[in-house]
Amino acid sequence: MIEAGKGPQDRETVLIPGVRSLSRMGMGGIPIQRLEVSASDRVLEKAVDCGIAFFDTARIYTDSESKFGRVLSRHRRRVIIASKSFQRGAAEVQRDIEESLRQLRTDYIDIYQCHNVASMEELERVLSPGGAVAAMIKAKEQGKILHVGITGHKPAIVAMALARFPFATVQVPCNFMETGAMKELIPEAHRQRVGVIAMKPVGGGNIRETGLNFRFIFNHGIDVAIPGMDSERQVLENVAALADLSPLRAEETARLQAEKDRLGDHFCRRCEYCMPCPQGLPISFLHVLRNYYFHYHLKDWALERLAALPKAFKDCVACGQCVPKCPYHLDMPTIFRETWERIQADRSLSDGG
Repeated sequence: MIEAGKGPQDRETVLIPGVRSLSRMGMGGIPIQRLEVSASDRVLEKAVDCGIAFFDTARIYTDSESKFGRVLSRHRRRVIIASKSFQRGAAEVQRDIEESLRQLRTDYIDIYQCHNVASMEELERVLSPGGAVAAMIKAKEQGKILHVGITGHKPAIVAMALARFPFATVQVPCNFMETGAMKELIPEAHRQRVGVIAMKPVGGGNIRETGLNFRFIFNHGIDVAIPGMDSERQVLENVAALADLSPLRAEETARLQAEKDRLGDHFCRRCEYCMPCPQGLPISFLHVLRNYYFHYHLKDWALERLAALPKAFKDCVACGQCVPKCPYHLDMPTIFRETWERIQADRSLSDGG
């Protein structure tokens, strides 16, 4: 049984009941959407070859399921596949499960999850007699899914869900910047023998001290982390992080704290729930360029890439459609306007103006 406070070397992973020999490093299915099929095939084959066995995707991740299915169907006995539905009604979730099975080229899915339950109202809906969970229970009885899970960006809501239904897994943001799940949710999940999956384990790619960050979360109760990967290099780097899962020393914690101080709480995790933008802005990539310009001080690199984009900060018309979609409540129109103004002012100063 998992015990709170134990190091990863002292615990058995109970991500799925009965499964013990699972690599702690999984793979998230968001970045794979950006790749051509041939490239995604190579990345996924590399992941399987390197021992990654847990793959997480979702119905709303455009072609992520189909790309996973192309490769993972050839390795079905070696991998655990998780997908999820954003739908809240039973009939809609039933249709999503059937489509997920088709896209993933499999006759069963290991874990099917209620996707991003963000409020008590949504929780009540998915748990109602005609809700998402009812459809998942039926699909489990039919052998189409093996376990029912839940995901969310608000640990308090997910903790309430655990008190209402015996979910097999919970999936929440967890990294050095976002530790809310460690206070109550993870200890309760351990008590109930529920698997804990860390989404956004490196803050959507914002955390540079990735090795230290993985050591931090794996020493605070995470069973498996699912960073997104869109290159073979990222696969190798993430798997290599498993070589050392020892507790952090004081000076290493200080390095992560410096990262946290630099980023603050107001940063994009690149979940891309805000997409598509009606004006065609690549929202998450613009956040990346903003970081590189102001935080990493690679100004020329960022400007070159901004110049190559068909739409950038200045093209935001402040329609506001992206704001309610963001799980972190980022005000993209304001951020983009202020970013463009700061870049213009900075370039004016650099030019001696």
